[in-house]
Amino acid sequence: MVGFLLRAAISALGLWVASEILPGLHFESPQKLVVAAVMLGIVNAVVRPLVFVLTLPLTLLTLGLFLLVLNAGMVALVAWIVPGFTISGFWTAVGAALVVSLVSWAASSAIGPTGRVEVFHGRIRRD
Repeated sequence: MVGFLLRAAISALGLWVASEILPGLHFESPQKLVVAAVMLGIVNAVVRPLVFVLTLPLTLLTLGLFLLVLNAGMVALVAWIVPGFTISGFWTAVGAALVVSLVSWAASSAIGPTGRVEVFHGRIRRD
């Protein structure tokens, strides 16, 4: 449960960064931002795998670039579900998906699957 809440907070951070960068992305209140982040986590856990399997041939044909469209569709679906979260168009959804993915990737690299911050210790090899 802690891992899900931490990842929802990371998604909220990504959505907030996207709303600051992209002019077509808007939240009415911070509460709508949190609701959208939780809903994005639920949509990515339930809907995205099904859509991914259904669009696998197209994803393979485009060498994975269709995943960007798929992620944009998930963000647009959340904007459609959550009142108070608006996206102006397709390219704004693509930009939001990119920003959320980059922020999530950067934050998740420091967080393990259990939701704890992990510290990596490297060792220099001397020959």
